[in-house]
Amino acid sequence: MAQALGRLLAEAGEPVVAVASRNSARASEAAAFAGSQVRAVSLQELPRLANRVLIAVSDDAIASVAATLAEGGLGGENHCIALHTCGALGPEALQPLAAQGVACGVIHPLQTVATREQGLAALRGITFGIDGNVQALGWAEQIVQRLSGNALRVSSQHRAAYHAAAVVASNYVAGTVDAAVRLMEQTGVDREIALRALAPLVEASALNAVTIGPAEALTGPIDRGDIETVRSHLAALEKSPQPIANLYQAMGLYLVDMIRRDRTRRKQGTGDKLSELERMLIEGVHANAGQTEENQRS
Repeated sequence: MAQALGRLLAEAGEPVVAVASRNSARASEAAAFAGSQVRAVSLQELPRLANRVLIAVSDDAIASVAATLAEGGLGGENHCIALHTCGALGPEALQPLAAQGVACGVIHPLQTVATREQGLAALRGITFGIDGNVQALGWAEQIVQRLSGNALRVSSQHRAAYHAAAVVASNYVAGTVDAAVRLMEQTGVDREIALRALAPLVEASALNAVTIGPAEALTGPIDRGDIETVRSHLAALEKSPQPIANLYQAMGLYLVDMIRRDRTRRKQGTGDKLSELERMLIEGVHANAGQTEENQRS
């Protein structure tokens, strides 16, 4: 994330003067990727070179990085601004800097970045969750504009729900795909072949959900009320790892609720079928849980 953002901002005209890291080799590699004029420095050196700092590190490291930058002298009368890219934490994570007069805020890219190269394309034109005081928000909005993105104000009181939404939309999708691949492997299909086979289905389902809406995009046995099909799935899942069975049943129950909330689908007279599907899925959860406890006792 840090390397991709550094490169993109440098290319967009934001003056990137240095990249800092606790690891000098990583700092040098990141600086070279960001641009030929970008220096690799230590965290302690950074306050002498810049009065605007973008902190893109793991969540657990934000507080210690902020403390190190504060010890290095970031703040004072230099109208300094610091933003971090964490989605789960608010500006308060930068408290050591705020105590020294630094304007603190958040600019969280609502995007998954697996590699720095992939990030160069993935971070343009997306939504960024931002928060902070006036000065910090001003710089955050400037960065968003340079990346042709959209700014979404997310206050600290709503940040946990906002980040949970991001996790469900990203990390849980990856987990769901892995579960589907493992089920395909259960039939004897090679993992790489399974991934290629499932890719068009995953991509079309995600695209439909975000373009026409999740309820409108929904298809499949629960949407149709195919009780026997779901029953056969639950039977097959008895041979699957427990987490996969739990995932199928939990998502099945969520889809039942989703259909009930959609007025158009409620008019289709599927109420009795939905109740039967719900009962089957709940009993399946309890049955699998009981089976696991019995296996543990034996």
